[in-house]
Amino acid sequence: MEKIRIGFVPAHREPFDEEWAAHMRKRCLDVFYDFPEMDIVVPDEELTIGGCIRDDDEAEKVIQLFSENGIDGLVIGTMTFGDEVSALAVATVFQELPIMLFGTKEGEFTDEGGRRSDSFCGTLSISSGLHRRQIPFTFGGLVFPEEEEFQSRLGNFIKTCYICKGFIGARVGIVGPRPERFETCIFNEDEMMRQFQQRIVPASLPDIMKIADPKGENENAIQVLMNEMKNQANLSEISDEVLGKIAGLEYSLARFAGEKKLSAIGVQCWTAMQEVYGISPCYAMGRLTDKGIMTSCEVDVYGALTMLIQYLASMGKVAPHFIDWTIKHQEEQDTFLGWHCGNAPPSLACDPEQVKIRYQSVLGVSLGVDRSQGTAEFQLKEGTVTFCRLQEQNGDFKMLITTGESVHADQDLRGSWSWIKVEDLDDLYSTLIYEGFVHHASMIHGDYLEPIADACMYLGIEPVIV
Repeated sequence: MEKIRIGFVPAHREPFDEEWAAHMRKRCLDVFYDFPEMDIVVPDEELTIGGCIRDDDEAEKVIQLFSENGIDGLVIGTMTFGDEVSALAVATVFQELPIMLFGTKEGEFTDEGGRRSDSFCGTLSISSGLHRRQIPFTFGGLVFPEEEEFQSRLGNFIKTCYICKGFIGARVGIVGPRPERFETCIFNEDEMMRQFQQRIVPASLPDIMKIADPKGENENAIQVLMNEMKNQANLSEISDEVLGKIAGLEYSLARFAGEKKLSAIGVQCWTAMQEVYGISPCYAMGRLTDKGIMTSCEVDVYGALTMLIQYLASMGKVAPHFIDWTIKHQEEQDTFLGWHCGNAPPSLACDPEQVKIRYQSVLGVSLGVDRSQGTAEFQLKEGTVTFCRLQEQNGDFKMLITTGESVHADQDLRGSWSWIKVEDLDDLYSTLIYEGFVHHASMIHGDYLEPIADACMYLGIEPVIV
């Protein structure tokens, strides 16, 4: 993923200590430059006095600097008391972006007993001005920049900027219509366009299938994918013909995503796929998610967008898994099965040697084993996980956010799965019920609750945190 570009406003107020302001500015930049995920845009000593911002003239120069560089987020730090008017002038121009405000701690008194900074006081002037203007922001604390807590908050802010940048204007492909009996998967395209400038790009199953022929003009590219699959999974239960169709489908969907610049795709994964094309698409879908193309089942557009938010929160480093809230554990308290038919990205397997491609455990009964092969079945790895679900009702969007722990089990279950232990499953389930969330969600390894909740604030999505 490309770097996030952050505009830094080192706020200073005369007549506070000029040397201290320059000293704190340098300490902040020394820390910022250690974050490889972001580029810092900051006024230098030629643009403003000491590279800080203290008056209207300097604010105008900094606004132009940030505009020319196309920043993705704004960080305001009070190096001393901080001139509120100039800092707020910059914030007002860029109020559509994520903004983080922080203050710096006081240094030693001067020899005469004077104060160097008064950031503790001045930060309140800026925060109150942001509230007065109804500009949302996150607070990074009153800190020295080298402190671990501040660097953690800055890291979360960078993730928040990733989410907002990637979510606004995202293009989502839909392949075929949703399953007829799944009202769960309806979506409001008009509100997606209006609130998030997003675009739906439809394609029919025949459009995709005609490109997917493993013996057609794309044979060589599809053969490369087949070889990858042979090195990745146990294919002993499927034929070369089925493997060719799986690889052909992956090639076609990836080409669709590339040509239309899609961030995510919702796929009509049953039953037309099995009846017409002759496979289940789950393995191909999981591999696409592993490659950065979020791919949801059953044409669940909000599910695909939930996956996208989680993937952006990880800055493209961790693939999410599109799941069902399936069952409560029969014996263990506060434990449920995070499961789907076999669509998990293979990178999430607890044991890469155990990824096996099989027939779909549910549709195999009704449609036949021969026409439903293509699921990637394995247990997911252990560790902290974050669950999310984007939902819209009457034009208002909200996001469920909760965390849990993926725990290992000595079981051999069908599909791609993991037992998940949470703090209070009854409370979580009641929230799903009373808030109107559906049975689909997205799960990602790691704790991303804070950056996702912050991103929701900037995006106008109500966070529902359990």
